[in-house]
Amino acid sequence: MSGYYDVDMEGITYRTRARGNFRKKGEAPLVGDWVEFKADNQNEGYILRIEKRKNELIRPPVANIDYAIVVTACKEPKFSSNLLDRQLVMLEKNQITPLLFFSKVDLLTEEEFLEIKQVVADYQKIYDCQLGSLDSVVALTEKFQQKTVVVMGQTGAGKSTLLNNLQPKLKLETGEVSKALSRGKHTTRKVTLLPINGNLIADTPGFSSFDLLEIKKEELAKYFPDFQNYAAGCKFRSCIHLNEPGCKVKEAVKKGEIKSSRYENYQQFQEEISKQKVKYRK
Repeated sequence: MSGYYDVDMEGITYRTRARGNFRKKGEAPLVGDWVEFKADNQNEGYILRIEKRKNELIRPPVANIDYAIVVTACKEPKFSSNLLDRQLVMLEKNQITPLLFFSKVDLLTEEEFLEIKQVVADYQKIYDCQLGSLDSVVALTEKFQQKTVVVMGQTGAGKSTLLNNLQPKLKLETGEVSKALSRGKHTTRKVTLLPINGNLIADTPGFSSFDLLEIKKEELAKYFPDFQNYAAGCKFRSCIHLNEPGCKVKEAVKKGEIKSSRYENYQQFQEEISKQKVKYRK
């Protein structure tokens, strides 16, 4: 229900509203927030204060996340390294540890499987990756203890299917992918924290595009972990790895030590950031 926030305390859920002073400050509680609240009963309560967040994402709108399971379809919708790298940049910026889960392996031809297997091998050098093995994801979540985890990814990638496998009792709705648009139907419309294997796991709406927000061109390279060892050797300390001479990152791309698609996505992100309008805070 709009305007209401469900607060969980020791397994009891309280239906609350946010005090008016939050609106005056332009603030709003997010899923994952720790809050101070007052309630006379489970249906009538007020959020008094939001504790300081260690991180927050705008898309999906969640806060205080420890890990992110990034669900990426190998097919239907078509695999996009650009969309994947966008998500990874925002997770790096917010110091959230990603686990990459490549779904829908069963839809691949033998040739497509070999191509995706190489993609996963390349990302495995940088991040924890799983190729269609739900058992490995289950094992991973069992290692987490009392953590907040977000499951995120493109529409139709199979987030709800993954969660249903982690916790069959959920029976989350899953949707088909439109072959004309290579895009899935939005089966999840809100962010919900689900208790699974001793953790809180957020099921979130999917998306077909993902904007890079509040990132400066000088800091973007920091969010590409595979650039870091090479960047230390650049001729100029302020090198942003585009047109500068003596750039070790560009050398590594030419040698095949940095995946070319990662660098191409980096170039595109730099171009987008340079075109963003500067926002001045009042």
